[in-house]
Amino acid sequence: MSFLIVVPILAPSLAAVLALVGGWRRWTAALTVLSAVAVLGSGIALGVQTAARPHLAASGLLRVDALSVIMLVVIGVVGTLATWASIGYLDAELEHGHTDRHDARLYGALTPAFLAAMAVAVSANNIGIIWVAVEATTVITAFLVGHRRTRTALEATWKYVVICSVGIAVAFLGTVMLYFAARHAGPAGASALNLDVLLARASHLDPAVTRLAAGLLLVGYGAKVGLVPFHGWLADAHSQAPAPVSAMLSGVLLSVAFSVLIRLRPIIDAAVGPGFLRSGLLTVGLATVLIAALLLSVVTDLKRMLAYSSMENMGLIAIAAAAGTRLAIAALLLHVLAHGIGKTVLFLAGGQLQAAHDSTAIADITAVLSRSRLVGVSFAVGVIVLLGLPPFAMFASEVSIARSLADAGLAWALGIALLLMVVAFAALVANARRILLGAPTVGAPRIAAPATVATALVAGVLACIVLGVTAGPLAGWFGAAAGQLGAG
Repeated sequence: MSFLIVVPILAPSLAAVLALVGGWRRWTAALTVLSAVAVLGSGIALGVQTAARPHLAASGLLRVDALSVIMLVVIGVVGTLATWASIGYLDAELEHGHTDRHDARLYGALTPAFLAAMAVAVSANNIGIIWVAVEATTVITAFLVGHRRTRTALEATWKYVVICSVGIAVAFLGTVMLYFAARHAGPAGASALNLDVLLARASHLDPAVTRLAAGLLLVGYGAKVGLVPFHGWLADAHSQAPAPVSAMLSGVLLSVAFSVLIRLRPIIDAAVGPGFLRSGLLTVGLATVLIAALLLSVVTDLKRMLAYSSMENMGLIAIAAAAGTRLAIAALLLHVLAHGIGKTVLFLAGGQLQAAHDSTAIADITAVLSRSRLVGVSFAVGVIVLLGLPPFAMFASEVSIARSLADAGLAWALGIALLLMVVAFAALVANARRILLGAPTVGAPRIAAPATVATALVAGVLACIVLGVTAGPLAGWFGAAAGQLGAG
């Protein structure tokens, strides 16, 4: 059982080492895909194990509960689709001279390392290790964002590194403050960083110190999530990163960072009461949805549009977390999974549109449905998922979030959020219509997808459909996670 807990970390770590040594080869790429499948498989297996007990532990350093299981499944699903698509994507990059063997080796090694770092972040029992893992994702993905080494890619990389490093430094101060409060509440040494110890002693933490720690943690990890005011990196990084990397950034990394906040919330609420973090989450959540809706209304770039959509969804998740009810937490976790798969499909399809047009300007891309049935249908399904329309799972998650906000006495926040979401909805529909419909222009380039990208798109679309019509079996995981996080 202990071995099963470390599989999501060891499998991609081994794949990263072999890719670094062996370079970009078919077998190293296949091992990376298998490592992502191992993360998914072990996540599901751990979900079965945790059904009979609150959590599983390994050596006191790792602790897997229902929240960990859900996040490992998201990492595994998005990672499998993205790494499989990466094979065809990187082969095309090499063929067209957009990258070389050295950079391909680096890409092949960093991608599974990224998966391993995220697995640590959602499985660690120590808030210090969690912080290190989240910081590691910044270092790893910085090289992936700047993979093409163009001027704009390097500018986006530095912007990403600077903003996220400031955020993670603030989160470090919050971690230190929480450790300080725990030390003065009784636990000695490094054990004061353990989640188990912090949860047990939460009611004894100094409220003033914990309140300061909570504010720092919200701002710090919020920067990594792409919440206002540290959201400036998000669109630049997503627009310049390779399409499979953008899929992992948007589809899972943002949610992994947010999972840290909801994991720490029971500790903070027990020390200072639920009102403090609720107010903070509600404020940054609404502000983030507002800014995202406004940016979506004026965006002219495809990948930036998808990035702003991710920003909007992270804001909505923060608003749901503010409600804090069992229904709200379960709904936001379903939203995380549905958004992760849908956004992965969109970025992978968008990558093929970028390759065909050598541009991501929305004005340059039109009539995709009539030029490529596969890419067009995949993109259309992804957009419908993001719009929260039935039968897809984000319809159920958004309705449940709305209901939970009303039940929690936050009808005013629900009204504001709905108004802003209508603005975002209209902007997405207008841009999607421009991209998908219309008559192809004379001399429009052919849109083709490598075999691995094509199969990843098909698998992603099928996953969206399956999750939409059969999410019921996962309800136990979502409910268990909500209960373990102290939701009422």
